[in-house]
Amino acid sequence: MVVSRRARIPLPTATETLPVPASSPFDPRAPLLRSERCLLGIPSVEGAEAVLDYYLRNREHLEPWEPARPTAFYSPAFWEAHLRHNFEDFRQGTSFRAVVTLQEEPGRVVGAANLSNIARGVFLSCHLGYSFDGVAGGQGLATEAVGRLVQHAFEGLGLHRVQAAYIPENVRSERLLTRLGFEREGLAEQYLFIGGAWRDHVLTARRAPGSVRPILP
Repeated sequence: MVVSRRARIPLPTATETLPVPASSPFDPRAPLLRSERCLLGIPSVEGAEAVLDYYLRNREHLEPWEPARPTAFYSPAFWEAHLRHNFEDFRQGTSFRAVVTLQEEPGRVVGAANLSNIARGVFLSCHLGYSFDGVAGGQGLATEAVGRLVQHAFEGLGLHRVQAAYIPENVRSERLLTRLGFEREGLAEQYLFIGGAWRDHVLTARRAPGSVRPILP
């Protein structure tokens, strides 16, 4: 049941995918997406250092909103192995886990924006996740980059529905999803174990404009 309905705003205008800048962490075998100021793409194994740098810089900033990380999470070896698996998941069509950089500074990761658990058949849906650099707040970068990724989910991947969940106290996340036209659908109690406790999450979703018909076997 929909708890509340919010007016949808248009997604950013589509742009062509771009050649991968030499200094960036992006894998050239995957699409590179562009918004007005940002680049979004699947990181390569060679980009592990840039991805690790992002999580090290934002360790305290992200800690209240994400599951506890093992010590190995903050090591180059972890990210080299993780990014190999990440690209394989992309190749299999089950995820599009991207990092975000500024076009003017493509070597520095300022965010992560993910489409995971991509399902086909009669579901045609995925889960949306994201995080952004603590010093980048208030500039509209998250709205811009996540909006571009949601656009890719509908126009590039042909999905019908994108789902997202957030902790009720995460006001920034609530505002972001509201701006992007996500609708609140309910509350999942004790949804994820974060910060040493089971945390409730608000469930939201946005559906593709128009009608998308699944391709059935």
